[in-house]
Amino acid sequence: MSSIRLDSAKQYYATSSLVVGYALCSSLLAVINKFAITKFNYPGLLTALQYLTSALGVWVLGKLGFLHHDPFTIETAKKFLPAAIVFYLAIFTNTNLLRHANVDTFIVFRSLTPLLVALADTTFRKQPCPSKLTFLSLVIILGGAVGYVATDSAFTLTAYSWAFAYLVTITSEMVYIKHMVTNLGLNTWGFVLYNNLLSLMMAPVFWFLTGEYVDVFATLGANSGDWFDLVPFLAVSLSCVFGLAISFFGFAARKAISATAFTVTGVVNKFLTVAINVFIWDKHASPFGLLCLLFTLAGGILYQQSVTGAGSAPLQRESIASKQTDSENDGDDFGDENQGKGMPGKLASV
Repeated sequence: MSSIRLDSAKQYYATSSLVVGYALCSSLLAVINKFAITKFNYPGLLTALQYLTSALGVWVLGKLGFLHHDPFTIETAKKFLPAAIVFYLAIFTNTNLLRHANVDTFIVFRSLTPLLVALADTTFRKQPCPSKLTFLSLVIILGGAVGYVATDSAFTLTAYSWAFAYLVTITSEMVYIKHMVTNLGLNTWGFVLYNNLLSLMMAPVFWFLTGEYVDVFATLGANSGDWFDLVPFLAVSLSCVFGLAISFFGFAARKAISATAFTVTGVVNKFLTVAINVFIWDKHASPFGLLCLLFTLAGGILYQQSVTGAGSAPLQRESIASKQTDSENDGDDFGDENQGKGMPGKLASV
C-alpha cells in the first residue's frame, strides 16, 4: 500500500512539474521574445538562431537517447517543404509584428484565428455552419478585437500590416498545412526537426530579400552594435532556450493530463502573459485596450466550450476542437506558436 502511495505521489509531482513548466514557458515566451527583438533588432537573424537551437537540441537529445525523432531524408523533406515555407512565413510575420507592436496587439490578433478558421472551413471546406453558441463566441472575439484596434493609441500602419499578414499565414497553416503534413507519418520530434532545419535553410533567402544582411554586416564592420553586450546576449539566449523548452513541456504535458486540462492551462497562460506584460514594463495597451483584450480572451474561452459541447455534431466537433487545440499550442509562441503537431514554440505566445 505504501509503495502504491509513493508511486502515486511521484506521478503527481512529475505531472505538476510538467504543467508548471509548460505554464511558465507559455506565459513568458511572448514577453521574452518582445524583449529579445527590442534589444536585438535583427528579426531574421534572431529567428535563425532559434531554428538552430531547436534543430540542434532535438538532434543532440536524440543522440543521447532522451527522445526519438525520424531520420532526415531528402524525399520526406521535399514533401514537407510547403509546410515549412508557411511555417517560416508565420514566424517571420510574427517576429515583425512583435518588433513594431506590443504583446497585447499580438494576443488580440492571435485570438482572431478561430474566427478566420471557422469562415475558411465553412467557405472552402464546406463544413457545417457554426452553432449559435459558437457564432456568439466568434462575435465576442471580433467585438473585443475591433474595440482594441479602435482605441489603440500606438496604432501604426506598419504594425497592423504585419498583424494582418501574420493572421493570414497562421490561419493558412492551421486550416491546410497541418492536415497535409500529418499524412507524412512523422513523429512529434520528427516534425520539430524537419520544421526547424528546413526553416534554417530558408533563413539566408529572407536575409537577402529583406536586406537585413546589409544591417548585420554594417554593424559587424563598424563594430558599433551593442548586440554582443550582456543584455542582448541574455535576451536572445532566453528566447532560444524557451523556444525549445516549450516544445518539450507542451508535448509532455499534453500526454500527462487530459485535453480539457491542457486547454484550460493554455487559457490561463494567456491571462498570465497579459498580467506579466503589464507589470514588468510600459509596452502594453491602455486600460480600455486591456479590457477589450480580456473581452476577446473571454470569447475564446466560450468558443472552446462551444466546440466541445453537446451542441456540435461529432465530426465537426472533433475537427474544430482539434484545430483549436493546435491553435492553443501554436501560438502561445512567438509563442506558443508552434509546438502543436511538432511546431515548436518560438516567436509566438504559436
